[in-house]
Amino acid sequence: MTDVLRRGRASLAFSFFAQGATFALLVTRIPAIQDRYGISDGLLPVFLAAVPILAGVGSVTTEQLVKRVRPSRLLRWSQPVVLLALLGVGAGGSGVMAELGLALAAFGLAVGALDASMNMLGVSLQRTYGRSIMLSFHAAYSLGGIVGASLAWAGAHWQLALWVSYLPVVAVLLPATLVGSRWYVDGDAGPVLDEVGAGGDRGGGAVVFKLLLPLCLVMTFAYIGDSTVSNWSAKYLKDVLGSSEQLATVPYNVYMVTTLVGRAIGDFGVRRFGAAAVVRIGALVAAGGFAVVSVAPDAWVGMLGFTLLGLGLCVLVPQTFAAAGRLFPGASDAAIARLNIFNYVGFLIGSPLVGALGDTWSYRGAMLVPMVLVLVTLGYARSFAAQPDRYGGGHERPRTADVGRGSNGL
Repeated sequence: MTDVLRRGRASLAFSFFAQGATFALLVTRIPAIQDRYGISDGLLPVFLAAVPILAGVGSVTTEQLVKRVRPSRLLRWSQPVVLLALLGVGAGGSGVMAELGLALAAFGLAVGALDASMNMLGVSLQRTYGRSIMLSFHAAYSLGGIVGASLAWAGAHWQLALWVSYLPVVAVLLPATLVGSRWYVDGDAGPVLDEVGAGGDRGGGAVVFKLLLPLCLVMTFAYIGDSTVSNWSAKYLKDVLGSSEQLATVPYNVYMVTTLVGRAIGDFGVRRFGAAAVVRIGALVAAGGFAVVSVAPDAWVGMLGFTLLGLGLCVLVPQTFAAAGRLFPGASDAAIARLNIFNYVGFLIGSPLVGALGDTWSYRGAMLVPMVLVLVTLGYARSFAAQPDRYGGGHERPRTADVGRGSNGL
């Protein structure tokens, strides 16, 4: 049984890694995609907005599908679609925007199902393990993002065609994820009895949106912060802090690396201090990062701010998914599917919000808005302490749970 769990955890971590690499390969080559298909600056935001909107549709659909199909099956087949859609983005005919639109539509719908089902499996595995492991999965995603961004840089540096840049990655990851999917484990998604035999199903097997709403807001605010870094860090360093164009590419890489580091060690902090304390610390560090960026006198101080942002923001999203699973142990899949929608809401709001404020006010002032939103999450930290005896502050209690069958019938 232990070997089943270990294989399930490793295969799911690889799925997170593959998705991190895939998404980075798409978003970091947007200028090349725009050039290939001849998309105007005015039309580009329409294409970019369509992906998270359709991903939200995919996440809503997943909530209904998991009533009939195991999340492991959805993940097994949605990930190849995402990879093939990435290849389709690169292989479409030059200037044929209809082909790009079709590929991005497939990517968006499939990535919504993929994100939701990945996190469903992560939360159920964490429940089965009885200790915090969710951050380790998102650390694998961050590592994949670093690898994907590095590969994208190499493709741009060597001026490779998009399909040439994407094909080797898809050729490696697609069969690898299909093979790895044989060991996915659908953990117990129902209520689990603790040592004294008390059930913990606060949702009664159903998701009460009023209870889920604080986590939805935290998810939105976290992704507003994340999209601010990914979309505006380079422009901010170059135009506001006067850095060179080459140095302006560094903050996002620093952010990704510190995100990886924070997530790699974050589970230990959750086990020692509890999820609520880790979220509070993360929110304070992230707010401090935005404050430093806002008042930075030069590029190097600005870089320090983006470093703090990676260390602070990195814990919020994984712990929000985990908290939803604890809050609704009898309906965790539905809760995670609904919560996942606010991932895309934050992504849609963040970049235009900061851009509009920067153009009409100032980019320094615009950085204070995500800072305030991150600080607001402090008021919702108690939502992360639901059923604290499960994962809390170094007082982890053994629990009884049956390990669900792996997707290969184990």
